[in-house]
Amino acid sequence: MRNFDYYNPVKILFGKGKIAEIAKWIPKGMKVMMTYGGGSIKKNGVYEQVMDALQGFDIVEFGGIEPNPKYETLMRAVELAKQENVGFLLAVGGGSVIDGTKFIAAAICFEGNEPWDIVAKGARVNAALPLGAVLTLPATGSEMNSGGVITRQSTLEKLAFNSRHVFPKFSVLDPMVTYSLPMKQVANGVVDTFVHVMEQYYTFPEQAEIQDRFSESILKTLIELGPKLIHAEKPNYEDRANFMWAATMGLNGLIACGVSQDWSTHHIGHELTAFNGLDHGITLAIVLPGVMNATKIKRREKLLQYAARVWNIDTDQPDAADQAIARTEQFFNELGVKTRLSDYGVGIDTIDRIEKRFRERGDFALGGIDDVNVDNVRAILTSRL
Repeated sequence: MRNFDYYNPVKILFGKGKIAEIAKWIPKGMKVMMTYGGGSIKKNGVYEQVMDALQGFDIVEFGGIEPNPKYETLMRAVELAKQENVGFLLAVGGGSVIDGTKFIAAAICFEGNEPWDIVAKGARVNAALPLGAVLTLPATGSEMNSGGVITRQSTLEKLAFNSRHVFPKFSVLDPMVTYSLPMKQVANGVVDTFVHVMEQYYTFPEQAEIQDRFSESILKTLIELGPKLIHAEKPNYEDRANFMWAATMGLNGLIACGVSQDWSTHHIGHELTAFNGLDHGITLAIVLPGVMNATKIKRREKLLQYAARVWNIDTDQPDAADQAIARTEQFFNELGVKTRLSDYGVGIDTIDRIEKRFRERGDFALGGIDDVNVDNVRAILTSRL
């Protein structure tokens, strides 16, 4: 196991009715900006719950944060927050809203030339406005981490940033607010969570048994829950609760402790979203099997561990590694997520653009390990046509 430092200050309020408690964790007298997406929270009762909980606070609303939140939209929120002298941000939505709100929090306090430098150039975040979150779509883990991903429409870029200053002060996880989600979003959330875990697990043996077992338990839980979530006649609270907690645990830093990581699936997937507008979860389902095939020789030991412990495949079989990769893709398909670029009308021209962009950026090891790099990204994506 490698050396590590672990820090996570987020207070989690989990369960039914927890939205009602948020006022306890927002400093009295603060003007609050509530951020949200397309307005679904006004149809499913979440908006009313939040407003009831915030009685006595001066509230400014900013809606319209997109899936894959756009820099241009977020900068309008920054200007509004400054004009209104907002002191606290409350993100009500899924990972995109929370990611976007983290960026707003950092951009408000940014003293450099342009806040885009935070994501494009890794400009240091020295301070950020405090924020909390009410999670409505389990997937990204943003409710309990310090990262975010932002898209710039004018340049077709989708880039990540990270700062300890944008950890939420608290996050509310009420499984009941997920009941109104379209099944497509639930499926994408399961895929996103699954791939988050894989990118912290499917690398090399590190003799980190606790982390491995945590990861394997999340993966097995998703495999068991995924079809139930998608095909249930009506939402089941316990299933939704376990899914919601799995998504949070998948990217709160715990399973990353002391192990190598490979985020190449996300890095490649981000480009598919930037150029073609594909849902984030869909891009991951497309790319991961290609990455696994490209790395199955070098990472054979960990792949066979995954085959045995997660899929119960007999690793004495000569094709055990290939079976594990096939079962992974089959699982995504069973959720209703298609896993080929051609399923979405994406062709070789997009692959050309993605390879060119990575080369222009000087990216080599795309996810932190050099067996997925700018020299084989074309082959990986071509295998997914």
